[in-house]
Amino acid sequence: MDSCCLCKIRNIYRSIVDFENQLQQSLGLNMNEAMLLCLLSDGENLLSGEIAEQLGLTRSNASKVIVSLEKKTLVRRQACKEDSRCQRFHITKKGCDMLNRIQCDDIKIPESLERFAQ
Repeated sequence: MDSCCLCKIRNIYRSIVDFENQLQQSLGLNMNEAMLLCLLSDGENLLSGEIAEQLGLTRSNASKVIVSLEKKTLVRRQACKEDSRCQRFHITKKGCDMLNRIQCDDIKIPESLERFAQ
């Protein structure tokens, strides 16, 4: 891997960090919280293990993200019909509203990431 490649990756990483900082400042969400809202917006009620797998997080980190969004009432848990020990998670109306705010022009995608966003 040449240093030019590393520099490009560094620039992409910085752009993602800048985007997450804007997200945090304007909406009070970190990237993992926003990604979970996006994941649940597809209408599926997911288990915590499924959330961890799809977000690429450990189960422990996924649990922290879920709890954070539950406290903000953006996500709700519901016992599974087949086994009450099992919990499925879904986005709330407030969570959908928050996700719609993220998709607005309030938060600008950095130019260096714009081509990846299409």
